[in-house]
Amino acid sequence: MRVLTSKQIKQVEERAFDSGMSEAELMLRAGTACFNKIVKQYGDDLKGSRIAVICGNGKNAGDGFVIARLFFEFGANSFIVLADKEPEIAEPKMYFEQAKAAGVQILTFDNADLKCDYIVDCIFGIGFHGEPRAPFDAVFDAVNDSGAIVISIDTPSGTDSSTGQTVNAIKADFTVAISTLKLAHVLPPSNEYCGKTVTVNIGIPESCYDKNYPNTITKSDVKSLFKVRKKNSNKGSFGHQLNLCGSYLMPGAAVISAKAALKTGVGLLKCAFPKSIYPVMTAHMTQPIFKPLCENEEKTISIGSINDIFEELKWANSVVLGCGLGNNDDTQVITGQVIKTSSVPVVLDADGINAAAPFIDIIKDKTAPLVITPHPGEMARLINESVDYVQSHRLEIAVAFAKEYDVILVLKGANTIVTDGENVFINTTGNPGMSMGGTGDMLSGMIGSFIAQGLSPIDSAKAAVYIHGLCGDITASEISQRGMTVDDMLSLLGALMSEFE
Repeated sequence: MRVLTSKQIKQVEERAFDSGMSEAELMLRAGTACFNKIVKQYGDDLKGSRIAVICGNGKNAGDGFVIARLFFEFGANSFIVLADKEPEIAEPKMYFEQAKAAGVQILTFDNADLKCDYIVDCIFGIGFHGEPRAPFDAVFDAVNDSGAIVISIDTPSGTDSSTGQTVNAIKADFTVAISTLKLAHVLPPSNEYCGKTVTVNIGIPESCYDKNYPNTITKSDVKSLFKVRKKNSNKGSFGHQLNLCGSYLMPGAAVISAKAALKTGVGLLKCAFPKSIYPVMTAHMTQPIFKPLCENEEKTISIGSINDIFEELKWANSVVLGCGLGNNDDTQVITGQVIKTSSVPVVLDADGINAAAPFIDIIKDKTAPLVITPHPGEMARLINESVDYVQSHRLEIAVAFAKEYDVILVLKGANTIVTDGENVFINTTGNPGMSMGGTGDMLSGMIGSFIAQGLSPIDSAKAAVYIHGLCGDITASEISQRGMTVDDMLSLLGALMSEFE
């Protein structure tokens, strides 16, 4: 599914007009498709219910006038609330007159009672940016305080569809995106205002779209990446993965990353770690090859292990570096040497990122593809900015960093972004229950596993973030967002992979 800015979708619509479609035709199609999607979501509960369709004076209002009329004909007690004034643009005005002629009541905001069952927000859609002026600020507040189920058409009014920024906006329970998703649906903070989001196709020809828009990652896309395993396969057929992870204070990160790799099908996994955590590693796993390494006083991997690490790099098809590694002089040197020396793709996570941050230009000296998986705090350290800045500029930061350093960047968080600096993919699986220690270690192990099995680094990242989020969604549905743990996710992961075979 494409994800566009307001400027891009307007360009798409202009091409549709050039191909012979009219503004009025698209407006009718949009209103009708949104009505049908709302009926599919809420069903017969809509009949007899009180539905306020709040409209501005732009083109989004035209969709609302169509929706209000269709609800009235469906048997709902629907009425139009003018947030500001009657429409002046020709196409919305035409559908306004049709709704009025059909018997739909017209009210102004000042004399409307918004104590309704449902409110349909058709005030701004993608046309909004900045801060709402009067009377719209009062309208937004009234909708949010109404207690009604709120349905937004295209994007919640008050959200910037191109940047995700919002000062004061309508908070929807259900959003119907027209034609494609917009960046407001996937970027913070506006993604929190959308509720459940679905899209509707209004028949714009494929030829009207460019090919380089950001896309969401879909299950069918991911499934197509995995080939049927050949009957005469052996453990060497599915790759060698080397995990350089763990320390005395964080052995669990190494365990989680390793288990995730095993649960997603890597052929052979070798875990290299400081020798003091050998009892923890062997107590939790029996399948990997274990490589205890000499350690320093902080009980992290010592620089004295570097020659052993170089030998193990010759064995590996992928390397996961950083989960629970610790950050000190020794791990910084090890991280830099692995990045410069490895001839196979490296997944850099957690303390691997922290270790590289002080000398980040070293990643330009890599000799193999590099996948970096920062959460917003780690990303902020990489670019010397605040977390708030990262969260408010997620897409542009991810693309710029990936392009400058020639890496695959996986910027984690709600709607994780995967990019190589040219292509952009946005994940839509996952939930707040995954906001806990260990889920990032799990993701890194999965990316490394898919690389070892032969997927390209960017395909491995796409597949891993999608399946990781889906695993979290299923776990939350079976347990709860608050009660789920990483171990719960790992227990489900192996069976979940059956959906991608």
